[in-house]
Amino acid sequence: MTRTSTMYDPNGDGVDSELVPSSLASIAPILRVANEIERDNERVAYLCRFHAFEKAHRMDPKSNGRGVRQFKTYLLHRLQKNDERTKPQLARTDPKEIQKFYQNFYEKNIKEGQYTKKPEEMAKIYQIATVLYDVLRTVVNPNIIEAKTEEYAQDVEENREQYAHYNILPLYTVGIKPAIMALPEVKAALQAVRKVDNLPPVRRAGDGSKPVNDILEWLSSIFGFQKGNVANQREHLVLLLANIDRRLKGSGDYEQLGSTSVKQLLDKTFKNYVSWCHYLHRTPIIDSHKVTANADKQQLHLLYIALYFLIWGEASNVRFMPECLCYILHNMANEMHGTLFGNVQPVSGGTYQAAPVGEGAFLHDVITPIYEVLRKEAWRNKNGKASHASWRNYDDLNEYFWSDRCFKLGWPMD
Repeated sequence: MTRTSTMYDPNGDGVDSELVPSSLASIAPILRVANEIERDNERVAYLCRFHAFEKAHRMDPKSNGRGVRQFKTYLLHRLQKNDERTKPQLARTDPKEIQKFYQNFYEKNIKEGQYTKKPEEMAKIYQIATVLYDVLRTVVNPNIIEAKTEEYAQDVEENREQYAHYNILPLYTVGIKPAIMALPEVKAALQAVRKVDNLPPVRRAGDGSKPVNDILEWLSSIFGFQKGNVANQREHLVLLLANIDRRLKGSGDYEQLGSTSVKQLLDKTFKNYVSWCHYLHRTPIIDSHKVTANADKQQLHLLYIALYFLIWGEASNVRFMPECLCYILHNMANEMHGTLFGNVQPVSGGTYQAAPVGEGAFLHDVITPIYEVLRKEAWRNKNGKASHASWRNYDDLNEYFWSDRCFKLGWPMD
């Protein structure tokens, strides 16, 4: 709760999306859309709030959650007040009204605005369109939804990922692009990361027809990393490469990412891993793999870096065990190398196809088992009262991966 129950004003027109209890957080976007479109069409805003009220009642019919009863009372009072003064403006009935408004909203803001509005504006517009269609489906009988409405909704569903929220780089937006996307170092880094035509084809779980757009999606198809992690590490990798490349080359325009920039990032990223390999008298994976003469070494180095970033991104508390991460990287890089060069297929092409892996496979198969061991050990310390000799902390467990015994484990770890 962001406000106490004493602040509810049934007669006021406050921003009701800020009053939503934490247990009903999923209805907040619906109320934000209602607030956003109220000036354009009060009746459709009323229908959005009514849908939010019904959803809140289904989620907590007995109003047991903290602040739920007060919130539902407030929303019901506001609905009753608005129902008396609102009426359809575009049609005679609510089903026709919301369909007309949805179609007009799409044509004005998406069809005409996608090449003139900024990415952050389009992200907000697509979110509103998505919520409006969800409300529309509850108000309008499926048999009378117009073909034009369905066509617009399908287009929104297919293209809204282009306007997903981003941190710094709007990588997939169309129309007006921020100035950062025109920087030569950013364009060069993106070009290098998106080079996948010469990689062995992989099948994507659940959507085999959708092609991979960059090396991170290619790795995710093999190991099952999460979409959010892939998006974060994609931006992380591009920005690191762009910053290093600009420092090395200085000002000026160029198209290709420098091989020195990639090698510098590789050496810095794998410094601890190389030390770990030398301590265990093992050849680092980045040196042991022999590649054919026509292989793209810069691309291979980028794959190694991207793989480590993706592992780190989902490692959770295992990040406190750096040598354990080295062991995970060592084995997964071997698997990646087998996919690249399996059946004597070089990086420059081939027909070798890895089996599709679903999203979350890495977290479930690799990280979760290690985390469960850490969790059990943490419970054994009895809130710090138990003797240290009776339980193991992160360093104790990580020490196992400082010995050659770890290579006797099965992979994934037994």
